[in-house]
Amino acid sequence: MSSKNILVTGCAGFIGSNFVPYFLEKYPNYNIINLDLLTYAGDLENLKEVESNSRYTFIKGNICNRELVEYIFEKHNIEGVIHFAAESHVDNSIKNPGVFIETNVTGTFTLLDVAYKQWMEKPFTYKENYKGCRFHHISTDEVYGSLNETDLFTEETPYAPNSPYSASKASSDMVVRSYQETYGLNTLITNCSNNYGPKQHDEKLIPTIIRKALAHEPIPIYGDGKNIRDWLYVLDHCKAIDLVYHTGKEANIYNIGGRNERTNLQIVDTICTILDQKVPADKSYKELITFVEDRAGHDRRYAIDATKLETELGWLADDDFDSGIVKTVEWYLEKYRLAHNGRGFSEKL
Repeated sequence: MSSKNILVTGCAGFIGSNFVPYFLEKYPNYNIINLDLLTYAGDLENLKEVESNSRYTFIKGNICNRELVEYIFEKHNIEGVIHFAAESHVDNSIKNPGVFIETNVTGTFTLLDVAYKQWMEKPFTYKENYKGCRFHHISTDEVYGSLNETDLFTEETPYAPNSPYSASKASSDMVVRSYQETYGLNTLITNCSNNYGPKQHDEKLIPTIIRKALAHEPIPIYGDGKNIRDWLYVLDHCKAIDLVYHTGKEANIYNIGGRNERTNLQIVDTICTILDQKVPADKSYKELITFVEDRAGHDRRYAIDATKLETELGWLADDDFDSGIVKTVEWYLEKYRLAHNGRGFSEKL
């Protein structure tokens, strides 16, 4: 089987760094070229296990840099794109929206336009060597806005983004759609619910809960803690991306969700219960829970209906929240243990 070169952007981030080892192991004929700017959310430590793999190439750079993207497509003869790279921290998007528009909208446009020029002779006509090349855009359920207490997001739910982050992702989805409709570029979009698991940035909710608890510091929970998210174990997301990239129907959107709705309070309660068992302290970690002022534009509930993905492509999550969260906590315990050289968790992390 001939080898294939796939450009995967943003691999040093949370989901990408879980995806790359999985993908390289599963497909021995694939070479992965990772384009990543290594912003605060990207860390090459996340990719230690693949850095010496001959089928993996890391390039530090910005997806908005057209000259660089063109060079990568030509030099590496790119035959597929899986696009993770994005600014994704909602709080940061409220403080500094400009960088989100630049990276998420302009960056996605740059990748699409270079792919179109590299792969296609003219609209709806692929070059002979590039037939079957496709562009898979990773998006988020936040593009749909906030839900009531009972409905689920489906692929037909109208977009109604509420934060600069979700607006930038919704905009990038629309640019992807336009390249499909106007030029016939073979595209796919997946919108996923909240991911959790190993390698997530320390600022995100679940790592923050674990980190603060182990440091015996207040565990901050926004508002009343009753905001609901649908949680998806990161490796299940990676498997869904693999499935959609290879077997998804062109020009389609697939929603990926874990069917694991939890309030933020339930999340912190579950994690503290696990920590009480695994690293017991003088009193329960639950006593550290502290409510802080809610953030602006904080959507009340997200929940995804993954029926289309399950019925059309046969995807099913391997982990529910109860199994995934134990694996996640154990991974972070090991990470923070190593950071402390085995000295325990009594000091501040």
